[in-house]
Amino acid sequence: MNVMDFNVKRFAADAGTFLSRAVQFTEEKLGQAEKTELDANLENLLTKAENTKIWTEKIMKQTEVLLQPNPNVRIEEFLYEKLEKKAPTRMNNHELLGQYMIDSATDFGPGTAYGNALAKCGETQKQIGSGEREFIQSTAINFLTPFRNFLEGDFKTISKERKLLQNKRLDLDAAKTRLKKARVAEAKAAQLNQCQPSGENPMMWAEEVTKAEQELRITQSEFDRQAEITRLLLEGISGTHAHHLRCLNDFVEAQATYYAQCYQYLLDLQKQLGSFPSTFSSNNNQTSTSSLPSISVPSIPISTSLPTQANSVVTSGFSELRASSGSRKARVLYDYDAADSSELSLLADEVITVYSVPGMDSDWLMGQRGNQKGRVPITYLELLN
Repeated sequence: MNVMDFNVKRFAADAGTFLSRAVQFTEEKLGQAEKTELDANLENLLTKAENTKIWTEKIMKQTEVLLQPNPNVRIEEFLYEKLEKKAPTRMNNHELLGQYMIDSATDFGPGTAYGNALAKCGETQKQIGSGEREFIQSTAINFLTPFRNFLEGDFKTISKERKLLQNKRLDLDAAKTRLKKARVAEAKAAQLNQCQPSGENPMMWAEEVTKAEQELRITQSEFDRQAEITRLLLEGISGTHAHHLRCLNDFVEAQATYYAQCYQYLLDLQKQLGSFPSTFSSNNNQTSTSSLPSISVPSIPISTSLPTQANSVVTSGFSELRASSGSRKARVLYDYDAADSSELSLLADEVITVYSVPGMDSDWLMGQRGNQKGRVPITYLELLN
């Protein structure tokens, strides 16, 4: 019975505190109550933490798109991760292309010039695919995982303590309001008592003022303590930035290694293809009367500069399309098989009409080919002027 009484009293006290905070918050919004402002340094730290959280989420999301352009596969991998199950191993695009080339070389005959070239190209594509797999794995471990740990660990703790600080601030301001009202009531009671000695007893209000002052001291102490805890956590954001900087260096190093490997693989492939004869006999053993011209593939130096604004132009094009109510023509970059009836299957190099629908995920647009309509992933499209 005593335990039940204690629980009832505790519930009543919690309900009273919640009501007091709700009243204080509402009066602040209506401009009927004063609000204790945080010091400028703490406000700056809170802003820095919030900006770190926002940009970390954006960088993480876009990195995941870079590593896996297919949104359906990303969703599948996310579900496997949440279920703590290993996602099925599948070939990436380079490995699949390499396998097709090798299979076609077997069909055409590895002893022919074309079959031999296909086999060598297939092996190179598989090497590139293997390098891509290593790059994705390295990026996931050394770049995405630390970013995710910050969002799911450190920032959640900061958010929790920030919410506690907000509650302590509301308690403090509510105590200030009660003290102010008690002093006003005490002054009125004293004034009435002078005019009418039989009026309100000023001693009663003096006791209320004493209680309000004691409550104010307690809430002020709790607020100061919570503000210091929150400040210490927020100061750790600078350490988070330093850690993320090291992760960024690891990402760039992995990216540079991957592209350097691809460059070397393709240079070696160029040399092998350059050693093939420019003419070869047909399968019916008849001598060809005209020779095929040899194709010289220029090598691409590492220092070749690429347009730095290309990606931003593409991104802004899709953003403008989503913001408008119009439609655009788009060229399909890769084949895409629809996962369900709401999506539209695509063929590489075909041109379709695309437009945005309110409420649609930012990774998708509506595509139309004749009378056929369906969702299409934007990573498979190139907007046309």
